[in-house]
Amino acid sequence: MFKKVLIAEDLDTISLTVVHALQELGVADVRYVKYCDDAYLKIKRAILDEEPFDLLISDLSFKTDHRENKLTSGEDLIEAVKKVQPNIKTIIFSIEDKSFRIKSLFKKLDINAYVLKGRDSIPELKKTINRIYADDKKIISDELSYALRDKSLCEIENYDIVLLKSLSKGLTVEEIVSEFKESKIIPNSISSLEKRINKLKIYFKANNNVHLIALAKDFGLV
Repeated sequence: MFKKVLIAEDLDTISLTVVHALQELGVADVRYVKYCDDAYLKIKRAILDEEPFDLLISDLSFKTDHRENKLTSGEDLIEAVKKVQPNIKTIIFSIEDKSFRIKSLFKKLDINAYVLKGRDSIPELKKTINRIYADDKKIISDELSYALRDKSLCEIENYDIVLLKSLSKGLTVEEIVSEFKESKIIPNSISSLEKRINKLKIYFKANNNVHLIALAKDFGLV
């Protein structure tokens, strides 16, 4: 079984429940933190001490408060952690159930598992931890198994997601053109962006840009 596990979760009740579950599985060293920045620093410290964590379990959403943080989501955390410890096993434990969002996390972050929080989520989490330790491949909760089979958003590309995120910030097409050129994202002409936006509106059956962003949020794209 894993020897050292870190939990990133801002709710104490959930963290303590997960800690108890890990202890039942025989994990000797279990730590938990409420902020992604703290989780990242603990992982870096453990690497320097040559006692790295074997597994990171993280929520996706963290409530903002008085404290200013560089890493504000589980996605930010795992992306940063993978740069300093690429081989660490990672599980996302979240209420987010949007199929495209889940697919993108497996593809972009190469997470090992995704477990949906719910009534029977702790037994599911324990089963998932055992399977990951046994070197199973990518794992997803049974109730979310449809997500990896869902082909409804297969035509959406990373370029489209970046474009939708820029629109969701309230940027004009001209401002997005400047942003894309600065980031060397192509195509980046006004005509190409307008064509892409129109294509997305047709794809999502959106009446206008505001409607498009609302639908994209519903799908978990932005």
